Amino acid sequence: MSIREWPAQERPREKLLEQGAAMLTDAELLAIFLRTGVAGQSAVDLARHLLNDFGSLRQLLEADLTAFSRRLGLGPAKFTQLQAVLEMGRRHLAERLRRDSALESPQAVRDYLKAQLRHERHEVFGCLFLDAKHRALAFEVLFHGTIDTANVYPRQVVRRALAHNAAALIITHNHPSGIAEPSQADQKLTLRLKEALALIDVRLLDHFIVGDGEPLSLAERGLL
Repeated sequence: MSIREWPAQERPREKLLEQGAAMLTDAELLAIFLRTGVAGQSAVDLARHLLNDFGSLRQLLEADLTAFSRRLGLGPAKFTQLQAVLEMGRRHLAERLRRDSALESPQAVRDYLKAQLRHERHEVFGCLFLDAKHRALAFEVLFHGTIDTANVYPRQVVRRALAHNAAALIITHNHPSGIAEPSQADQKLTLRLKEALALIDVRLLDHFIVGDGEPLSLAERGLL
């Protein structure tokens, strides 16, 4: 049966307009993105098949062009559309940070850092540079590493803080394993950076570790 023949309240587009996007399943959201199905499958059926094939919505969103284009109903055109949607989401989160104080919007900070780092397959380290009112000036990934480590040089962090005329920083790195618990090395690095930044009167506000769930705050753990 075509989706057009479904009851209005069960059609993904109508359901979104009536109840909001948060009420849709992963398959229903993906079906709206796909727009059409393939022979013998509605857009929702195709979406369910793709989610099962990839294993999860996240794995589909993070697939590279080659893996993405192998699947039925997908290809370079859909891949570019999806990348554009994801980038718009990241830029929307960045605008929220530029408008509001990072300290007053901790969830906005978490959402932004998660969008920036969670898809990385290797460990990366970045800095969110803030002004005196703790509004975002810029975000930069400064160091790239391996599957489980990245070498971080405090001198480079200090140099970039001065270049942005930052008054405060939030640092972040990801754990590709998905487990966001801080290691001893993470804690030592945090203290080294805090001391180095203090020499130029820049405050280190937090260190977030991005894993599979919500980013973990070392400040909230009392480790800063």
